[in-house]
Order: sequence, then structure tokens, then C-alpha cells
Amino acid sequence: MQPDDQTWGVIERNDTALDGKLWYAVSSTKIFCKPSCHSRLPKRQNVSVYQSFQDAMAAGYRPCKRCRPTEEVVADDIWVDEINYILEQDYAEKLTLEELAFRVHGSESHVRHVYQKHTGVTPLQKLNAIRMAKARTLLEDTPMAIDKVGETVGIANTSYFIKLFKQHFHLSPYQYRLAHS
Repeated sequence: MQPDDQTWGVIERNDTALDGKLWYAVSSTKIFCKPSCHSRLPKRQNVSVYQSFQDAMAAGYRPCKRCRPTEEVVADDIWVDEINYILEQDYAEKLTLEELAFRVHGSESHVRHVYQKHTGVTPLQKLNAIRMAKARTLLEDTPMAIDKVGETVGIANTSYFIKLFKQHFHLSPYQYRLAHS
């Protein structure tokens, strides 16, 4: 159910008046929160309202790590899985650490720390690894121009794409394509 104007106002103001009475979920992040959550305000059209946190969970949402709407701490491994899902699905988008932190409802430093602690790499290192793997596949399987490959995997700056690719594979994208065609 979409929030009515009064409920939306409570969410916009981070008002505690409806805490424990309703929970809102954000379809773009698959996270649900208390109305008083101080995470960045989502787009209204992405918000659904639930009468219990159990209903939100049954609908496939996970609790926010910031406001802890179930009063329980969300396990770090669940958070890391969610970060990995976002990185895999949205690698072609402009994903900064700030945007990633917004999507998973955490601070930038906490996202980076938890992710690196559990995986050994930062979220941005993982994102670049995903992008390079996708670029490698495109170079092997398509005649797409080098600059278009970079754009397709989320790196619009061709020089930076070539530099990053060379760091990962020790060959330029052009050299890689020649060697694997």
C-alpha cells in the first residue's frame, strides 16, 4: 500500500509518532524501516507501507541496519550478500560508495569496513572486478568498440577504462581482444 499524504509527511520528517505502528519498505533497495529512520529519503513511488514488520519481511524486504526496525541487529553477512547483489545487478550504473551506502542504509565508512572485513576487498574493488569480467566477456564475444565496452560496463571515460583493464589483465583491451579472437 502506498503511503497517504499524512504518512508520507511522517516519513519525510523522520517523526517517531508512527514508530511501532507501521513500517515502510523501499522497492528499489528491498529494505524496510521505521518512519523515524534517518536514512536518505527514498522516492515516494518506491515506498510501500506495512502494518507490521513481519508483513514487510514476508513481502521480501530485509530490516534496515541503520534504524533496526525489528530491534534486532542485521547480520553483517546478510548485508554483504545484499551489497554483492547490488554490485552484480547494477555494475553498469554510476555506483559510488555514497550511492551504495544509501541503497543499503549505512554510512560509507561502515559499508566499506564491513565489506572489506568479510571479503578482503573494498566494495569499489569488487565493483571494478565485476566490470572487468563483464568487459572481458564483451571483448571476447562481440565486435563492440573499446569505448562502447567501457560505457556498457559503467566506465564512460575510455582512458580510465583502458588503464583499469590493463591493471587487471596486463593487456590493453585491444591486445586482449587480439589474443582471444
